[in-house]
Amino acid sequence: MRNPFLACAAVVLTAAALAACGSSADGNGPEAAGAQRPAASGSAVPGPSATTDATEPAAPPTEEPADPEASAPAATAEGPKTPADEITPATGTFTKKQKEYLKDRVPKGMDPAAVLQTGEETCAKLRYLVKADRDTAVGAIVTGEVPDAKDAVAGLCTQHQDLVDEAAHGYPDGKHSGKKLRPGVYRSASPTADCSWQIEGAGGKELASGASDTGKSRKITIPDSAVTFTSTGCYAWLPEGAAG
Repeated sequence: MRNPFLACAAVVLTAAALAACGSSADGNGPEAAGAQRPAASGSAVPGPSATTDATEPAAPPTEEPADPEASAPAATAEGPKTPADEITPATGTFTKKQKEYLKDRVPKGMDPAAVLQTGEETCAKLRYLVKADRDTAVGAIVTGEVPDAKDAVAGLCTQHQDLVDEAAHGYPDGKHSGKKLRPGVYRSASPTADCSWQIEGAGGKELASGASDTGKSRKITIPDSAVTFTSTGCYAWLPEGAAG
């Protein structure tokens, strides 16, 4: 984990995400649409239960995952997907928005409510982060710490589209060059005390560099003549203005 804030937030995020998904108050969770959560006692997919007696033949895997976390990898797995017109919850119905999100996402044999839950959890994480610190929320999308944010927001929590739009113009730590390098003014989002950066032009000429050991946000300008931009320990850089 990159810093103490997200280290502490990780535990809270899990609880907040599950609580948000399970709540029917805002009508966003699978249960609110009549979708049934996967049973916690069901066998994990794939494979038999770990408690199966070695002398007995293994029971075939059920279609329901053991828990919400187990459903996340399978939800994006390669392989045959359930046709859109066959995606239905165990009980009730999905909303139009939920059906659109689930299209081409539900592996054959998987409970669509489990796949929907992963998207709802992504939205719950963004809700939590944006309340705590908006720049951290955008930075989490830039760095990929909140995966599937683009699709989850587009289909399930459109109120956070501004976070995704801003993240599209940001930079995570690392080396950036070529067409991905855009001139403009940027600010660091939740940097560590070991944040440093360097901007180089043609022939490796250093145009600007700096470091911050305070953990406070800093601003930099990437000029038109920049060829490479390298960042370490700064987490993410966000554009000043709509598009940097």
